[in-house]
Amino acid sequence: MTTRRLAKAAEAIRETVASTVLFELRDPRVKNVTILNAEAAPDMRTAKVYVSIMGTPKEQSLCMHGLESAKGFIQAKLADRLQTRYTPVLTFVLDPAVKKSIEASRLLREVLPPPVEEDEDSDSEELSDDTDDSTESG
Repeated sequence: MTTRRLAKAAEAIRETVASTVLFELRDPRVKNVTILNAEAAPDMRTAKVYVSIMGTPKEQSLCMHGLESAKGFIQAKLADRLQTRYTPVLTFVLDPAVKKSIEASRLLREVLPPPVEEDEDSDSEELSDDTDDSTESG
């Protein structure tokens, strides 16, 4: 399969999984999930779906179990959408990149000083002084 076709299939997998998780799953364990990316194998028999789950490690674990339980339902929706010879067997992978970037941002805010805001009154005074000078000379 060509790389362009594989990329389109991976995007279709990501869209289908995201909409199924968001709108059709009724499992209370599956919440605060963001589908980040999908990678399809060249033979389209397997696919990795990268997810980000906000919450405690226990909530993340529960959510991953919920996703594994709903795997068959999600694959059935995927089979309707893709219409290929083989429906990819999904593997959910927890991607900690989003949580790491939030933590890095928090650490940078602690270390770096806050930006200095200029006082608006001093700017308006300078402008009014300039306008007074121009009216006196004219």
